[in-house]
Amino acid sequence: MLSAVLGAIFLIERGVNPFLAVLSAQVPSFLAVIVLERWVPHYDDWNRNHGDLGVDLRHIVSVTLTTVLSDPPLRLIGVVVGGWLLGEHALGIWPGGWPLVLQVALALVIGELGQYWVHRMQHEVPWLWRFHALHHSAPRLYWLNAARFHPFDILINNFAAIVPLVVLGASQNVLLLWALFTSVHGIFQHCNVPVRIGPLNWIFSMAELHRWHHSRLPMESNRNYGQNLIVWDVVFGTRFLPTDRPPPLDIGLTGLPRYPMTWLAQQLAPFRWGRVSGDAPGASGSGPSPG
Repeated sequence: MLSAVLGAIFLIERGVNPFLAVLSAQVPSFLAVIVLERWVPHYDDWNRNHGDLGVDLRHIVSVTLTTVLSDPPLRLIGVVVGGWLLGEHALGIWPGGWPLVLQVALALVIGELGQYWVHRMQHEVPWLWRFHALHHSAPRLYWLNAARFHPFDILINNFAAIVPLVVLGASQNVLLLWALFTSVHGIFQHCNVPVRIGPLNWIFSMAELHRWHHSRLPMESNRNYGQNLIVWDVVFGTRFLPTDRPPPLDIGLTGLPRYPMTWLAQQLAPFRWGRVSGDAPGASGSGPSPG
């Protein structure tokens, strides 16, 4: 992640188009994780196709389109709201004179606050869980899970981070580098690699923490809401990393046996929740499983 962000900053500061600089750092990062999963897997069975590969490839297309198409209107909303709240000072609050790496660090902390509460509500508010259940339907964790989201999920998460950053006056380069960090962190967060980062688990919401978030047990999965950083989980008491047992290998949804596993049916599932949840007690409630 560090090499990706610093590499992109290096290229930007030498006049390379920011979009090309970010892409040049993102692609090698993705390839590195894909190779590591085959070379040193955390769990051999997670490298086997569980009938989910084609579905996840479709999700990466729909999520990418959602992100690209929603970015301009979200930035526009940020500009309008910033002008309304801050007037002529709308562009003067953000510390644009800081080194880019420090601006990205600040953007991660600020953007994470909104995303933390959106993610937490996705587990605690029943109608939001209908959309977020798609992400927890994954039968295994590997790099493509980073894109297993409903477009509405992606939209509200990006809204929670991008709009406040634009309101505060973060530049396009900062937003691009924030997006780069988010994408690279996302594949590491879901990767099938025995990642161990020690004390950094108090800063980043990496795989060691996130595997517990995909547990079938609500008391374990309704924790570790951080998308990139775990700092707000620490502040609000939802960080969870037990040391007496390994994270679960059997992950997924509990109490929703009718949840579909095809791309189109998963897009429609939130709008057909009665059919998806059936008569299972508590299946329409919040959290990755009823209870």
